[in-house]
This record gives sequence, structure tokens and C-alpha cells, in this order.
Amino acid sequence: MNTAPLRLAALAALLAAALPASAELRITDDTGRELVLPGPAERIVSLAPHVTELLFAAGAGEKVVGVVAYSDYPPAARALPQVGGYTQLDLEAVVALQPDLVVAWSSGNRNANLDKLLALGIPVFLNEPRRLDDVADSLEDMGRLAGTEPAARDAADRFRSRRAALAAHYRERPPVRMFYQIWDKPLMTINGEHLISDAIRLCGGENVFAGLGQLAPRIGVEAVLAANPEAVVASGMGEERPDWLDQWRNWPKLSASAAGNLYFIPPQLIQRHTPRLLDGAEQLCEFLEDARAKRGAAAR
Repeated sequence: MNTAPLRLAALAALLAAALPASAELRITDDTGRELVLPGPAERIVSLAPHVTELLFAAGAGEKVVGVVAYSDYPPAARALPQVGGYTQLDLEAVVALQPDLVVAWSSGNRNANLDKLLALGIPVFLNEPRRLDDVADSLEDMGRLAGTEPAARDAADRFRSRRAALAAHYRERPPVRMFYQIWDKPLMTINGEHLISDAIRLCGGENVFAGLGQLAPRIGVEAVLAANPEAVVASGMGEERPDWLDQWRNWPKLSASAAGNLYFIPPQLIQRHTPRLLDGAEQLCEFLEDARAKRGAAAR
């Protein structure tokens, strides 16, 4: 007999009994669902690394009781209990932490897992930033959910101010057609709806694959060669520049290869929907400015 559902139900009942009484809190998540809590959350489980970082940045780190794998920033997050990965959750581990709120990633977590949590009566807030401004909004949402509004507002204001400064400096610069590479096997990029594309626009860049339908589509080498971007910007999986970025030199007629415009940004600075995204955006802006400067050098 499979006793897992019974154990989950028992833990959920224990959780419900432990919820504190407080002033009701109503908030709409990024998918348009209204969430009603009895008050600010005191025990939060984060189901994505970027959500963990947002919670800490919003002043709610002390209320986070569980995280998923790769929740490695800030350093304090590394000591928290893990409940699996964002695609492979350990639901029993989540419920055993007795959360009064789970903050999930709409396009990253599996719907089946989220549905099970909701069925057990655990409140779930879905986060899904698609624009840079959404990161600031997410910070304020985390502050409301955790009752840390002043710290969250300060963090959001700092983010908006820095974003505005970067936009004022770079947005009207001559456009640079670029290809953003997530990975090599399979070869993957982003479309125009992805948050990284908003950073590209901030820097005066043009994503050559903005028109594709999927958020993070697979493509072929032939598509990149046909698009002929002036710059290639890659991330990868870690802090080191991936070897596969330089494989574009095998096509010397590719504009990015001919100009030496093959750039790397650590993924934690450009692929996480957090305040550090502006660190990655600033690097991106500098790389595209370097590509513009090479145009003048080639003409001389």
C-alpha cells in the first residue's frame, strides 16, 4: 500500500493547525491568481534559486525555511534545508517544513507538483518576471508576502534607479544585432518575451531570435549563420567561460567571429530574475559598446 498520500495529508493537517491568526493579506501573483493569507508569512519555502535570492533581497531571509538545489546566493541560503530541485520536488520534505507559504516559479516548476501543494491547502504564490521592471515589482511582492515592506521598497527603488541610469546611457546607442546562447548541446537561445531580451533592449541590442514562439527555443547552427549576428553572448552553467563559445570561430565569415565579438557573462548574473541581473546587464552593455567601437576601428 502506498502510504505517501496519507503522510502528506497528515502533515498538511498539522500545518493548518499551526497557522497563526492575523490580519488578512490579499495579493495577486504573476499569473493573475489572487492569494489570500491570514497575515504575512512566517515560514516560506522557495521553489527556485531566483525566488530565494528575491526573498533575501526583500528582507525576508529569516522567514525562509526551505529552498531548492542551487539556491546559493546569498551565502546564508546555502545552509537552509533543501526540498529537491525546482523540477524534481520532494513534496514530503516541503510539507514537513510546515510552510505557511510556498513561492514558486511559474515557468520553471512543474504544474503537477504545484497542484498537489494547493490540494493539500498550502498557499502558493507564482512568480514570473518577464521584464526588468518586474524584478522590482517582485521584490515588493516578496515584501508584502513576508511583512518586510520597507526593506523590499528600498531594494526595489535601488533597482529601478540603477536600471534607469543604464537605460539613459545605453538605450539610444546604435543597435547591435546579437545572438544570446544559453547552451550548445542542444543549441538554445531566448525569444523576445524572455527577461534577458529586456536587458538586451536596455543596452541597445537586438535579439536576432526575438520572433521565435518559445521562451527558450532550440535552434540549429544554420539558423545562427543565416541570422549572422554581430555579437554572440553566452552564459553556460558556471562562472567559467564555456569552451563551446569559441567554437563559433570555426565559421570565420560569421560577423561576430570575424570581429572577435564572442562574449561571456556568468549565468547567475544574467539568467536569474534578481537584483544581480543588472550586474549582468551592465556587462552586456559594455560588451555591445565594445562591438560598436570595433566598427569604427574596422573603418579606419
